[in-house]
Amino acid sequence: MKQQTLAGLEKFSKTTRRARFLAEMERVVPWGELCGLIEPHYPKGSPEGGRPAIPLERMLRIYFLQQWFNLSDPAVEDALYDSAAMREFVGIDLGREAAPDETTVCKFRKLLVKQRLGKALLKGVNEHLRRQGIKLSNGTIVDATIISAPTSTKNRDGERDPEMSQVAKGKEWYFGMKAHVGVDSRHKLIHTVQVSAANWADKEALPHLLRGTETKVWGDQAYHGQGEAIRAVAPQAQDCTNRRARYRGERIDHVTRAKNRNKSRVRSKVEHVFGVIKHIFGFRKVRYRGLEKNRHRVEVLAALTNLYLMRRTLLRVAG
Repeated sequence: MKQQTLAGLEKFSKTTRRARFLAEMERVVPWGELCGLIEPHYPKGSPEGGRPAIPLERMLRIYFLQQWFNLSDPAVEDALYDSAAMREFVGIDLGREAAPDETTVCKFRKLLVKQRLGKALLKGVNEHLRRQGIKLSNGTIVDATIISAPTSTKNRDGERDPEMSQVAKGKEWYFGMKAHVGVDSRHKLIHTVQVSAANWADKEALPHLLRGTETKVWGDQAYHGQGEAIRAVAPQAQDCTNRRARYRGERIDHVTRAKNRNKSRVRSKVEHVFGVIKHIFGFRKVRYRGLEKNRHRVEVLAALTNLYLMRRTLLRVAG
């Protein structure tokens, strides 16, 4: 006998972690402000009475779902049909309308990349946090992490992404890019983003990660000896980067090692940021070819990471 399930008549239900997460993001994301940044570039409906444009906020919500759950364009379309929590978050009623298809989602993403709105979204989120009383301090932590890229040559061009590169870390080799970030030393908020091929030295990105108002700059040993580069951008900044405790087989300098441990109590905060981006939001491997598209994704993820880290504070402020 074929059993039939009637929607709305289930005996048991549970608020899932996904639903709780989306309910929190619903309240902490400044939707109006972010839509205002995109609206001048968003296409209007046809004046001849053609198909009206999908509301901007709906498309932005779908785009953020892609970032939070690491979904491709086809996967987010399928997820909207599979997940009632996602449909409720986006505002789709399948009894009246279909979910936007993957082509529409792809066009919206390409619009954001073409207009280089990732940096604007990051600045908009940080400005929103500032108005809520969460201000950036005068200390910056700099660091970088490797994001892997596909190594296969089984594609249309028959080659790996030419903008990515290979680099050794320890005894392992990695192919991909680096995401460089400048992070506030008090709240762990990302204020600056840079991307490069994986073989680019961390210290080369250092001047691009500072705001110029710093009084202290922290970093690991990859930024050793960059005091002049720091002061060229931030004249009042104190170089708090870690020093080498041993170099080329020399005896360990225990005093320097102890100082590094003290500095790392601040510097290690940046690992929480990378943990959110790579392990909670799933950005451990690039989805697109080229640095430009992936730079945009890192900038948007930085904005969403800041909101995620500050969500409890924002929820308290919202009452």
